[in-house]
Amino acid sequence: MKSDKVSAGSVGVGFFALLTLLLIGLKLTGYIDWTWLWVLAPLWMSFTCFVAIFALGLLFLVVAELLKESKRI
Repeated sequence: MKSDKVSAGSVGVGFFALLTLLLIGLKLTGYIDWTWLWVLAPLWMSFTCFVAIFALGLLFLVVAELLKESKRI
């Protein structure tokens, strides 16, 4: 029997990966004279944003739990 389920997954390369590949190509061909730290910045900046959003969410949950506990006492 054929399944009628539709997959909504994303396939392909993300924006930051494409930007990183573009910057690496520009660096290797000599069009930009940036340090490798900035050429690879889209990789570590996207990771840093992910960690920051995760930390803020965790902080929100902890504060909400503390407020809930303080109302019980």
